[in-house]
Amino acid sequence: MTVFEVIRNLARQHDKNLQQVAEDLNFSKNLLYRWQVTQPKARDLAKVADYFNVSVDYLLGRNNSASSVEISDRRVSMTYHGMPLNDEDRRIILRVMHGK
Repeated sequence: MTVFEVIRNLARQHDKNLQQVAEDLNFSKNLLYRWQVTQPKARDLAKVADYFNVSVDYLLGRNNSASSVEISDRRVSMTYHGMPLNDEDRRIILRVMHGK
């Protein structure tokens, strides 16, 4: 799957079209479409990864899992395929992580 296809799938999962994503990221409205034939800049890929809360490796197809866990200052943010987990799922995962 290409970077463009991965981003298009993530946008669909978030009920957005690519123009909306580009607009949210302050990209030109057709930038993401141009990635079908050109290579994106690293800083732009990082912005897209942060937007969907996935890794750049996921966007590049190097990692099949879009799940991520970020623990900082006792705040835990978790996603699966770029979608946030609900509070109950988050509590279950934290219990498993702590062996409870």
